[in-house]
Amino acid sequence: MYDRTHLAYLNWLEKINCAYCSYGNGLMAYGREVVALTEKYWCPIKHARRRMQAHAHYHGFADYGDAENYRAELARLREELRQISAKEAAPPA
Repeated sequence: MYDRTHLAYLNWLEKINCAYCSYGNGLMAYGREVVALTEKYWCPIKHARRRMQAHAHYHGFADYGDAENYRAELARLREELRQISAKEAAPPA
């Protein structure tokens, strides 16, 4: 969001810095989402060690070392992605 540049108490340099930070944070958030969805499709397995900051999709991943249920979880997660993609591609009602 680029809303901080509207604050009257910021000088022009601070407004430029806020715009830069907003752009950078937005770009990183977009990149994180692309990588998270890629991981959800290709390698949806939780790590052996606990992650400090997992992305929103991580908690639905297959458990580490769960070979018995991995294929079923992979199919389930890929179907979730297909449904999300189909919903986004559908014309508005």
